[in-house]
Amino acid sequence: MKMKKITVIVDKDESSKIESVTEELIHYAHSIGGGHVKYEIYVLEDKVDELLKEIQNSIDLRKKENIIAVSSPDFVISSSLQRAEKKAKMAEKSPVEELISSTIKYTKLDPLYLLLTSIAGVIALAGLFLNNIAVIIGAMLLSPLLGPIYAFAINIAVGRPRDGFKSIGNLILYLSTVILISYILTLFLSQFIALPITPEILLRLINSPVYLFIALLLGFAAVLALSKGVPESIGGIAIAAALLPPAVVAGIMLYMDATQFLAPFLLTLENVVGLMTGALLAFPVLKIGPRRYYEKEKARKFMLRVTVVLASLLVLLILLSFL
Repeated sequence: MKMKKITVIVDKDESSKIESVTEELIHYAHSIGGGHVKYEIYVLEDKVDELLKEIQNSIDLRKKENIIAVSSPDFVISSSLQRAEKKAKMAEKSPVEELISSTIKYTKLDPLYLLLTSIAGVIALAGLFLNNIAVIIGAMLLSPLLGPIYAFAINIAVGRPRDGFKSIGNLILYLSTVILISYILTLFLSQFIALPITPEILLRLINSPVYLFIALLLGFAAVLALSKGVPESIGGIAIAAALLPPAVVAGIMLYMDATQFLAPFLLTLENVVGLMTGALLAFPVLKIGPRRYYEKEKARKFMLRVTVVLASLLVLLILLSFL
């Protein structure tokens, strides 16, 4: 990580304010002509924005003599700085830019992901009618539903709501396609064979607040797992388990018994909103966010607004499930 040099020239009367801001930092101060003090402060690049904000709030920049300048030294030889740099590298997490880059593929509609989700829905439908849990699990392995939720949470956490909502839009399209395909296949198959309402289907006709709580935990745990390097395919199974089967059952019941359609459909929506909320809440815990202070403030506002909206949706969906 690069070092930055911040040079501050202030009136001697305000020097105590700079001392209070820089007392734990590596800095040097010496008096210059005209009753002013010159400070040279060395900090890691990712600390510059936060420090500049503190300095600007500490001194009166309306005085023309007060100056702040930031520069990049070609190199700095100092054992103290080297120790600080080494410590920062040991604690460094995945760069925010790298996390954002990893979500780009989920903010665009990918025909391959749509095809994979559709095939997974067909396999899940077969498993539900056969009452075969192994086949249903196989469909979960194939379904790429974790990515859009992860992308949503990252982009909201760093103050990029447009990309966040694009990814959720793709997720809604994937699930809508699964419901439509399940309806069409059920309609087609019913012309040739008697389709049973199996126990696996009946399980998805029951709504309970417990499922919502589980969805919150799944979303939270999936993001924590990904941040620790757990493969996406493993975390994705849990997400698909919450979304794929109820979406397929919604399509099945839309044809077989439209009066029962609302239960699995609401269950799907509850799981989507629960997973989004859980995933979003993981990022403050991981302390992942923008680098610059003004971006942090913007991201904080978006996080608060989106969290309030999601919480309101959760309450509404719970009420609807009871009705």
